[in-house]
Amino acid sequence: MAAEKVNTLVWFRSDLRVQDNQTLMAACEHAVSKGLLLRAIFIATPQQWLQHDVAPIQLDFIERQLNELAVALAALGIPLDVYHLNTFDDIPAYLKQYVEQWQVDSVFASSEPEFNECQRDLAVAAKVNLSLYQQHCLLAPLSVLNLAGKMYKVFTPFGKKWREIARSKPIHTLVTPNAIAAPIRVTEPVRLQCAKVCSKAWAVGEHAALAQLREFALTKAADYKAFRDFPAIDGTSQISAYLAVGILSSRQCIVALLSHYPDALVHDESPGRCWLNEIIWREFYRHLLVAFPRLSKAQNFNPLADNIVWRNNETEFKAWCDGRTGYPLVDAAMRQLNQTGWMHNRLRMVVASFLTKHLLIDWRWGERYFRQKLIDGDLAANNGGWQWSAGTGCDAQPYFRVFNPISQCEKFDPTGEFIRNYLPELKGVDLKLIHKLKIPTQAQLFSDSHYICPIVDHKLARERALKELAAMKRGNNPVAAIDLDKEIFG
Repeated sequence: MAAEKVNTLVWFRSDLRVQDNQTLMAACEHAVSKGLLLRAIFIATPQQWLQHDVAPIQLDFIERQLNELAVALAALGIPLDVYHLNTFDDIPAYLKQYVEQWQVDSVFASSEPEFNECQRDLAVAAKVNLSLYQQHCLLAPLSVLNLAGKMYKVFTPFGKKWREIARSKPIHTLVTPNAIAAPIRVTEPVRLQCAKVCSKAWAVGEHAALAQLREFALTKAADYKAFRDFPAIDGTSQISAYLAVGILSSRQCIVALLSHYPDALVHDESPGRCWLNEIIWREFYRHLLVAFPRLSKAQNFNPLADNIVWRNNETEFKAWCDGRTGYPLVDAAMRQLNQTGWMHNRLRMVVASFLTKHLLIDWRWGERYFRQKLIDGDLAANNGGWQWSAGTGCDAQPYFRVFNPISQCEKFDPTGEFIRNYLPELKGVDLKLIHKLKIPTQAQLFSDSHYICPIVDHKLARERALKELAAMKRGNNPVAAIDLDKEIFG
């Protein structure tokens, strides 16, 4: 039966919050100005999630946040409908039917940078009156360009221009909209019909996320540069999961930081500058995803990387996934990922370098495995990080830089605290033996610990990597002449 009164609809996707939500605010203002009711919708697409390798722990996290969101919206007089379809292809026809059933005059939604999501929105806009609001970045993609009007392909000048633009405008967050109707009751819990893994080690709700953000800005941001690379130290913000599903916005992060370090946008030496740059890196990767849609299609950013002949040994890949490579820092990091759904950022670089350079396994294998496991899975950041580590990406580490997993272990886990936490078989092993790992002696040294021998020798692996990855050397192949800017406004 058709609704008795015309409605406006706000469509939640990766913006699962009521505070600092430009899309929700615009929908509320539109509804109030026209005397309309407002409804909210979330469309679950389990088959699409499988195609995109969304981690079961992230889906559980989303389900828990949807229940928090339903209560917050109910207090504003806004009901939240959760519907299950199969894929994005099913959404346009379904929304058209929904709009007709509820006499919806306008649909409000937040834009997303990924290619499939952009195509979905184009198809929806052909069926209904859709208004999109960009709020996944502080500065919209394609708004930070070089003097030639092109997207930057190196972070440092991008960051400089980003800060210059950000300084030129006021940065403030939006409050929760006023209620537009009497509060309503939430009668049914949200249950997503998909495979899930418990995410309760991570609090949900905007209050918890904002409290963690503000505590970090107050007590840890100044020391972030000094402690961020040490996985045994609680020196990072650990808010990436909240950003990935939109419980927090990048604008909230920047406002929280600037409230304590207002000079972070201006001075390189500001105690807040290092963490600010992490937010800008996040925006850089999302801008790249929009400027170069092929990044959403598992393609190398650097076309020379198409010439690499990856070994792709499945047995070695399985050992890497399971945390059984024989390199303690690599194995401890992978077990952290498998057990918690999260990995320290320094370790993400270490394990990615090991997979792509020591084992010569295609970065796309690792990227997909991460996506299947991470509670903070995000295509832009995940793709950007993996291509950086493999040397195939934009502003990537050079192909000839190969992390030494032993020296990384000595430098960033000097006491062995992190390693022993995730590798209990090494708790009784002398720290010097862990840090001075040698293949000929390891079987003897660790025989009582049941720890495995290294699956590859670092020196030999490095020499092999330098030989094979030289395919990316400039001038090796005419494919280098491909215009990397041609997709920018595509």
